[in-house]
Amino acid sequence: MDGKINVTFITLSGYVDLSKYRYFYFSVIFTMYILIVCSNATILYLIWIHKNLHEPMYIFIAGLLFNCLLYSTSIYPKLLVDFLSEKPIISYSACLLQFFIFYSVGGSEFLLLAAMAFDRYVAVCKPLKYRNIMTKNNVNIFLLVAWVFPACHLAVLAILSAKAKICNFHLEGIFCNNTMYTLHCVRSRALTIFGVIALLNTAILPTLFTAFTYTKIFITSYRSCKEFRKTTAQTCIPHLLVLTSYFCVMTYDVIIARVESDFPKTARFIMTIQTFLYHPLINPFMYGFKMKEINKHLRKLLCSAKA
Repeated sequence: MDGKINVTFITLSGYVDLSKYRYFYFSVIFTMYILIVCSNATILYLIWIHKNLHEPMYIFIAGLLFNCLLYSTSIYPKLLVDFLSEKPIISYSACLLQFFIFYSVGGSEFLLLAAMAFDRYVAVCKPLKYRNIMTKNNVNIFLLVAWVFPACHLAVLAILSAKAKICNFHLEGIFCNNTMYTLHCVRSRALTIFGVIALLNTAILPTLFTAFTYTKIFITSYRSCKEFRKTTAQTCIPHLLVLTSYFCVMTYDVIIARVESDFPKTARFIMTIQTFLYHPLINPFMYGFKMKEINKHLRKLLCSAKA
């Protein structure tokens, strides 16, 4: 056969002293990945097997934990391979796939947090209508929208990026996030415009909705009795902390993508690591220890494991 398939490979040049610290990097990332998989899978398992956790709030939490597994699996295994490679590379098609998963899951995270905020709003402000509003069908619709809506936006961005001409084959990063746009000879206007639309629809508007909803919830609970305020705080504060954590992660990502090319490589490397190192561990620990019902089942599981 005379025909050959042309595969474009990108060099990941964002690592710092890889030859010197490769086994240290590998050990840290491998340990983090095992912790992420075990902690998220454990809470998912508890929600799956206990019927009293088959409530809308816990189903949305399960969605967040599933996202953490998907999000981490799109990054960590490739990092582990790169640490042991002489020259970290990735095909452009694999880079696009990693880009698609990273941001579609990111948008899903914001939408799931918005759905959780709405669930808490109905529970606190309209308790008599809760069962009629938060039906199984409506919860399934929320989940479907949370996963499909961002994926559709990111599919368009990935397709536009796939059609773009590449002039740069060195990515100043360690995985394919927004810095992927620096590979293009010219960034098209359509890509820029749709990127802003995707950011607005999947991140900014859901965050504003979530913030506004929790404000309404806390105003309502403030006017109620002390016990009601305490219960509201116990269920809402973990969600707000997770939202704050993820908003900081995405802010980091935007900063990394926009900083100038002469930004110190070590600082860029450290900032990039922040986008995926901590957040996938925050969700399971936050919900495992702060949510009363999940914590109760988690303690029973740990006690039975020790016995």
